[in-house]
Amino acid sequence: MSEHTATTPAASDRVYRPGVTPELSPAELAAACAEAGLTPELVAALGGAAISPLAQKMGLRFLELTAERAVATLPVAGNEQPVGLLHGGAHLVLAESLGSMAAKIHAGPDRNVVGVEISATHHRAVRSGLVTGTATAVHLGGTLVTHEVVMTDEQGRRLSTARITNLVLAPRP
Repeated sequence: MSEHTATTPAASDRVYRPGVTPELSPAELAAACAEAGLTPELVAALGGAAISPLAQKMGLRFLELTAERAVATLPVAGNEQPVGLLHGGAHLVLAESLGSMAAKIHAGPDRNVVGVEISATHHRAVRSGLVTGTATAVHLGGTLVTHEVVMTDEQGRRLSTARITNLVLAPRP
């Protein structure tokens, strides 16, 4: 039985590899938030909950963020499946990031939210460029928050449609 060793592609410096996410210092976190498009005021409105390590690794950049509407971009490069298309899971990461951040803004800085359901339909594949996700509120309740998220390519063609529901948790005493 021979041992098979995978080789790392030459472009591996732009592709994030799995591993332990190091704890960021306050300055590093502020820089990561700024790079992702999150202002200090927005981070404060989120109750300190900023960009997740996964969203950071995947290169999400937030362009607009309110409870009613959230917009972010995701590069295809570094987020492909083996045949070179944007991975379907990347669509879901973008959708869940947008829906969860918008739900958190709706819930307020003293309450957290957790995703309880997400589904997606993929309509078209993409091989390069930036994907834009736009989350639109469907329901902004006190317990459940639901957003529809549409992912489009740089020509505005719909790539995927997702729906995410978050549960608003009671504040901790």
